Amino acid sequence: MLQKFMRKHDTTDIVMWLIGLGILVAVLYGSYVTLFVTQKYEPGVWLDFTIFGLAQGSVYALIALGYTLVYGILFMINFAHGEVFTGGVFTAYFVAIAMEKSGFIERHWVLALLILMAVAMTVSVLVAVVLERIAYRPLRGAPRLVPLITAIGASFFLQYTYRGIYGSGVKTYPDFPALDGKLNLLGREWPILTVQALVIVVAALMMVFLYWYVQKTKAGKAMRAVAEDKEAAALMGIDVDRVIVNTFALGGAMAGVAGILYALLFKQVNAFMGFIPGIKAFTAAVLGGIGNVPGAMLGGLFLGIVESLGPSLILDGLGIPSPYQLKDAIAFTLLVLVLIFRPTGILGERLSEKKA
Repeated sequence: MLQKFMRKHDTTDIVMWLIGLGILVAVLYGSYVTLFVTQKYEPGVWLDFTIFGLAQGSVYALIALGYTLVYGILFMINFAHGEVFTGGVFTAYFVAIAMEKSGFIERHWVLALLILMAVAMTVSVLVAVVLERIAYRPLRGAPRLVPLITAIGASFFLQYTYRGIYGSGVKTYPDFPALDGKLNLLGREWPILTVQALVIVVAALMMVFLYWYVQKTKAGKAMRAVAEDKEAAALMGIDVDRVIVNTFALGGAMAGVAGILYALLFKQVNAFMGFIPGIKAFTAAVLGGIGNVPGAMLGGLFLGIVESLGPSLILDGLGIPSPYQLKDAIAFTLLVLVLIFRPTGILGERLSEKKA
């Protein structure tokens, strides 16, 4: 039995499984100490952590959709997608400041929010489409490493372009007074902040819309056909270039909405703000199954909840000081574990040799 196991699994596999087992033991031990030994947090605090995790996970999910859509069509990782996210929300900041000074936000906050989303989506779509046309389309037939390096270069280019145009300082997004405090609905106060409820609902509506668009519309069917086989789709009369542009535009629109929701949650923007959310959204896309739309949604929500609960639930129980400062480490550790033990993701499928 042991010899058969050793023939099937090499030393690297055994070491990786031992590492995974060690992490699992640490997670279980830390959780046990936090929940049953120290009992540091009340049940209401865990509910707050979960709701916040759902809100930030919704933002990650919207950004992750851009990664997964592009990968599904071109089988490349658009590492400049975080900067597509930044461009929309940073440009909308100046519109928000103008509306705040005029009092428009306080008088018509719903219309103001819709205007900001429209501005952010327009700019993000424009950045995404220009990026595809200039940086990626000329390299479509190149080896897959070339577009990847180009995407990293485009990411740095856009970061410093934003810095040159908008400045390097941190900008504080205007406050929406109507979104302050807890949600008051149907004559009672709910244990969720109004802004968090808005973020979750808007993100859910956008994700439902995207799923419907991809599955039910003619343009969505064309996207799925191109993702399956570009040559066959072209022979059937589908304009492949147009479908690819539409895919980038759709991902950019999702990133634009995510940017405004991010600004509502965290209140700050800067020229380099897209890097960390972009990497986390990529983690979410890989976690759910890169190229899988429902997987990106699920991965984003799961990552947001783990990142919110993990520091207090696991690291606090392990006696680590200031555990919340290590929330990014939890996200990236999760990415490494997924890549090691299930590179196809939760809902991913094993790629054929041609796609891989």
